Amino acid sequence: MCRMPTKDLRSVPVAARVNRFSYAIRNIVAAARAVEAGGTTVRYLNIGDPVAFGFAPPAHLIEAVAQAMRDGHNGYMPSVGIPAAREAVADDYRRRGVPVSADRVLITTGTSEGIELALSALVNEGDDVLVPMPTYPLYTAILAKIGANPRYYRTDPDGDWLPDLDHLRSQITPRTRVLVAIDPNNPTGAVYPAAVRRALIELAERFELTILADEVYGDLVFDGDRPLLGSLDPEAPIVSFSSLSKAYLAPGWRAGWLVAGSTPRLDEALAAMKKLADGRLCSPGPMQHAVTAALTGDRSHQPGFRAALAERAQVTADMLNAIPGIRCVPPRAAFYALPAVTLPPGRTDEDFVLALLRATGILCVHGSGFGTAPEDGFFRIVFLASPRELAGIYTDIAAFTRDYLHQAAAS
Repeated sequence: MCRMPTKDLRSVPVAARVNRFSYAIRNIVAAARAVEAGGTTVRYLNIGDPVAFGFAPPAHLIEAVAQAMRDGHNGYMPSVGIPAAREAVADDYRRRGVPVSADRVLITTGTSEGIELALSALVNEGDDVLVPMPTYPLYTAILAKIGANPRYYRTDPDGDWLPDLDHLRSQITPRTRVLVAIDPNNPTGAVYPAAVRRALIELAERFELTILADEVYGDLVFDGDRPLLGSLDPEAPIVSFSSLSKAYLAPGWRAGWLVAGSTPRLDEALAAMKKLADGRLCSPGPMQHAVTAALTGDRSHQPGFRAALAERAQVTADMLNAIPGIRCVPPRAAFYALPAVTLPPGRTDEDFVLALLRATGILCVHGSGFGTAPEDGFFRIVFLASPRELAGIYTDIAAFTRDYLHQAAAS
C-alpha cells in the first residue's frame, strides 16, 4: 500500500486587519455563555434590543412588511432603496428642516451599513477621523478595517457627557477628514444642546470636515423630539443616519437610511456611496416597505415608549448613585447609562464586569470597549428591563460592589 505523505496541518493565515478589529458588545457574550454553561442564569444588559425586553414594532409596520411579501416584493431591491422609502425619508427630513430630495437618500442595512458606506467613501487609508470618547465601537471597528485612524475627542462626565470642544480642536490634524457626532449618544445617553451642536458645525466648516451625524436615537429624547443636526445649517456638509431599529422597535429588520445634505460639496461623496452600495447588489428586502408606513403613519407608540424609558432611566440613575463607590450621570435619551465604579489600584473595568457576571449573572460591557481608560471603571448598562427587574438588578450590583471593594481593600 502506498502511503500518502503526511501534510503539514498549519492553520490558514488570517488577515492582519482582523487583529485590529474589536466589538466589545458582542465579544463579552463568550464569557456569558461560559457562565450559563455552569448553570447560572445570565441577565443580558449588553445589547440595546427593545424586542428582547418585551417591546414590539407597531402593528402597521408589521402589516406593511407582510403585505409587501404577499404582493411579491421578495426579489432583489434597487441598491439605493425603493423609491417610496427614499421619498418618505426625504419628506421626513424636509418637515424637520433639512431640505433634501429623495436622490440624496440611500436605504441601508441598518444604520451600521450606512456608517460603513460613508466612512469607506470619505476616508483613505492613513486618514484621521474624530470620534467621541466614549464611542460606539462600530466606528473604530470600521476604521480598523479600512486602515484609518480614530482621533478620540473627550466627552466630560462631569459636564453631562458633553464634548470638550477645546480637546476636540486639539485633535484635528492635516489628515483629518471626518467628525463623528453621536447625538443623542450611545453609550452615555447624553443630549447635546444647540450651542454645542452649532460649535461642532462651525469646527467642521473651519477645518473642511464632513460630519457624520448618528441620529438613530433622535426620537427617543425623554423631553420630546430632537431637531436634526442639519436643520441648524442646511448647507453644512452633514451625512445623517437613522433607522427603524430603535424608535420603531424593529432592530432585526435592518432597515435604515443615510441622507447626504443638499450642499453640492457632498455630490461626489454621495456618488461614491451609491457606487459602494451597488457593490452589495441589493438594499434590505421587504422590510424597507415599512419605512413609508413608519415615517408617514401612526407614531402614537413613541410617547409611551419615551415615558417608559424615562422611568427606567430615573430608576437607573437613582439606584446606581446610591451605591457607595459608583457614580452615574443621568441619561437624557435612549436606553443606555455609563456609570463608573471607583476601582482599587491594579483593577480594570473588565475585571469588574467579569467578576460581576460570574458572581451574579449580570452582563454589562466594560467601558474600555467604548474607548475609556480601563482604570477609570466605566461600564455600560442597557436599562430596557422593567423597572421592577432593574431594581432587583441594581440591588444585586450594590451587594456585589460592596463585597468587591471590601475584598480588594483587604487584600
